[in-house]
Amino acid sequence: MLTVDFDRAGIGPGTRVIDVGCGAGRHSFEAYRRGADVVAFDQDAPELARVATMFEAMARVGEAPPGAKAEAVHGDALDLPYGAGEFDVVIASEILEHVPADDAAIAELVRVLRPGGQLVVTVPRWLPERVCWALSDEYHANEGGHIRIYKADELRDKITARGLRHTHRTHVHALHSPYWWIKCAVGVHKSEHPLVRGYHRMLVWDMMKQPVLTRTAERLLDPLVGKSVALYFSKPAVASAGG
Repeated sequence: MLTVDFDRAGIGPGTRVIDVGCGAGRHSFEAYRRGADVVAFDQDAPELARVATMFEAMARVGEAPPGAKAEAVHGDALDLPYGAGEFDVVIASEILEHVPADDAAIAELVRVLRPGGQLVVTVPRWLPERVCWALSDEYHANEGGHIRIYKADELRDKITARGLRHTHRTHVHALHSPYWWIKCAVGVHKSEHPLVRGYHRMLVWDMMKQPVLTRTAERLLDPLVGKSVALYFSKPAVASAGG
């Protein structure tokens, strides 16, 4: 399940991409499949080990094209171990809501992006996230959990203040919002609850089969209750003082 539109971000053969806060690697894997030169970056070492193993498996079975490169790198998003302007595309998907010093993290995302490059940031959308917080403290009040709810315009302004130009906004994953509302209502960790299991089966079926009915429903519902908002930015070809 991808939150980022890879065509809009211009990710293809030879694109230098860093996926900051890559988690289980879903966006890193897609970039690798498209022939990019990928860095999957995260502070969770055990998760990164699994991502690295998947990269090796993809290469072994030819799932990534010849010339594509991928590595998993452990580190801190507040201190990326790269020089200024090293990446064509920077992805930060569902990470900033976890980071106390989000302004410092944004500064690093902008710093490592080359002039003319693309930054894509996704976070939980304000309304679906407010519902989750109202239904369950367990959902967010835990170590490593969500510490803030962004309004899209607020986050956009934080990033454009660093000299980037906002180019596009999308809302995605509307069918996932009710799933999280159900989990928050019955207990976040009660994965075997009948309502949770039933809805999860539907989501898996939807992702595997891509039926017209649910694809159309999600497309219509995304502007209303999309679980995530994705913001796209470009860095001016001549970097401004803020970038």
